Amino acid sequence: MTARIEARFAKARAENRAVLVTYTMAGDPDPETSLAILKALPGAGADIVEFGLPFTDPMADGPAIQAAGLRALKAGQTTAGTLDLVRRFRESDADTPVILMGYFNPIYQYGVERFLADAKAAGVDGLIVVDLPPEEDAELCLPALAAGLAFIRLATPTTDDRRLPAVLANTAGFVYYVSITGITGAATPDFDKVSGAVARIKRHTDLPVVVGFGVKTGAHAAAIARGADGVVVGSALIDRLKASLDAEGRAGGDTAESVLSLVREIADGVHGARR
Repeated sequence: MTARIEARFAKARAENRAVLVTYTMAGDPDPETSLAILKALPGAGADIVEFGLPFTDPMADGPAIQAAGLRALKAGQTTAGTLDLVRRFRESDADTPVILMGYFNPIYQYGVERFLADAKAAGVDGLIVVDLPPEEDAELCLPALAAGLAFIRLATPTTDDRRLPAVLANTAGFVYYVSITGITGAATPDFDKVSGAVARIKRHTDLPVVVGFGVKTGAHAAAIARGADGVVVGSALIDRLKASLDAEGRAGGDTAESVLSLVREIADGVHGARR
């Protein structure tokens, strides 16, 4: 499954640009709207899509993504339902990499072996599981790699050169650099520091390095894209989606388009940054 990820980065390198990675929460605000957005993201400029696994205690996520997960759970979203949305996405898109991002608890409850088999069958390419450190690789990382799924690790501003080799040891697909210390959507990153951090990580690995947390505009994305292989945007998309919902949290006629218009703006920044 990592072939789709590698192909997407190779295409971007050939075009001298970074990739745009978008994050949306599966089932937010309801499964059908979530699927409609997911299906439209590649056409709006997303190169890779991250799909959040709703969880009741998302400790690394800020208020926007926490609220998105709760909306999805209220709408009945389950782990099995999330895999079904990926399966339905694959009916019309065989090329865009899909990364599931979340926490270990829902996967553990589903059953690791069953989850990996079902994820691969659905068309998932990789996993980002933020609460499993390298010391716990036997729980999910190594089985995922054996199943043909990339296990994508997070590096942070506090990941020093002594810790970095352990973080990178079993990482596949790409490295996700968290540009700020703290939760998602909490602050705007220092772009000069981000560029230096990406260069440092690249001295330790040949994998692409993508940068996320705090990207809100096309200008933010362009600044990061000049020095990174990819840019992740998540909370800004969730905020845009929330703003389109009615008082009961239901999707309106403009919900999908409101998200996609921001994706197009950020994609223009990412894809045009090196021109």
